[in-house]
Amino acid sequence: MRVDEVPDPLSTTFAALADPTRRAILSRLLVGECSVGELAAPFALTKPAISKHLRVLERAGLVTQRRDAQWRRCRVEAGPLKEVVDWAEHYRHLWEGRLDRLDT
Repeated sequence: MRVDEVPDPLSTTFAALADPTRRAILSRLLVGECSVGELAAPFALTKPAISKHLRVLERAGLVTQRRDAQWRRCRVEAGPLKEVVDWAEHYRHLWEGRLDRLDT
């Protein structure tokens, strides 16, 4: 891919999900909306490092942020995850067939 090309949304989502810290952030946000500071607490990372991860998640459309006084509140967005599920669904018959063959 050339530098000036924009990747498709599914590639952007997979790239964002490739990092275990970002997956952990998403898992935490599934519990509910929280601040950047609350997100940073369980990690041995600085708030700026967490903010960088959040920017990647935002670019992929997986997270949105809003201002609440002096805090930035984050929440998970399900749309891109549904696209991943829909994409994977096309391959379900492959793995189900392979699992069925293993059973026999």
